[in-house]
Amino acid sequence: MARDDWDPERLPDLSGRRYLVTGSTAGLGFFSSLQLAGAGAHVIMTGRNPNRLAAARAAVLRGAKDADVTTLLLDTSNLGSVRAAAATVRGRAGLHGLLLNAGIVHPPRHRQTTADGHEIVFATNALGHYALAGELLLPLAAGRGRMVWVGSMSTSMWAYDPIDPELENGYTPWRAYVQSKVATTALGFEADRRLRAASVPIASLVAHPGYSISGRTRGILGVNEPSRLKRFGDNLQAPITQSKERGAWPLVRALVDPDADGGQFWGPSRIVSGEPKLSTAGRITRDEEIAARLWNYCEHAVGAPWPYLKAAKTRRARRP
Repeated sequence: MARDDWDPERLPDLSGRRYLVTGSTAGLGFFSSLQLAGAGAHVIMTGRNPNRLAAARAAVLRGAKDADVTTLLLDTSNLGSVRAAAATVRGRAGLHGLLLNAGIVHPPRHRQTTADGHEIVFATNALGHYALAGELLLPLAAGRGRMVWVGSMSTSMWAYDPIDPELENGYTPWRAYVQSKVATTALGFEADRRLRAASVPIASLVAHPGYSISGRTRGILGVNEPSRLKRFGDNLQAPITQSKERGAWPLVRALVDPDADGGQFWGPSRIVSGEPKLSTAGRITRDEEIAARLWNYCEHAVGAPWPYLKAAKTRRARRP
């Protein structure tokens, strides 16, 4: 049962707990990392660009003195990068949480593919995270941890069935984005069903940030530096938007609230903005047949099933 007294600005003590956040160099990933580090957690910040990753880490250290933060290069659109990063993480102690946040919000006008041959929005937002979660199943099981997938309120308004998940036909930027979020959310719920069925001690949840935009977010050197025009335009939408910092609240709560449970969907109280609370995901994302189809597609695209049996037998890691 979700507690009523949750304060997103006063998180529980997370000392001794380890979290990995994808897409940590800006936006939701950065503010999630800052909030986790400020509560005492060890945070592994990841990103594609080493310079931006260094700038983001420096900004976290400015905002949270004595923060325990490390960085790791990771590009979720590249399966080789995913495997390499996961191998590094597996060499450390147990993992208590995995925030699958990285993503393309503004897709290219025309369909593009990755070096692995996958449509870039689907690869970055969904397939890469499916692969990463599978690669990190053992350290997550050792930490009795959670994985949180980042959804979008757009999936409640546009019910795009990802029959063609990589949009080989009928590509549009908006469909690519929404369909990738349908896939991400459906995979998050399907993961929890499969983990429970295999008795793996990991919970899988989904959270969405509402309508969170950079022009309503405080400026941070090297992380969030919107132009005056961007701020002006975004502030015109003030009644229906919020900052990226507040948008991170549901993601962080899903990751660390001891009362949160697998299979849940978290979001802002007013859908677009507000305090983090339990919400209802779009109907299409809760369709188990669609989820099973997507899971099967991802499993074959990645070329490796999740190691449920090993994860179920993993011993609990000692707290550092």
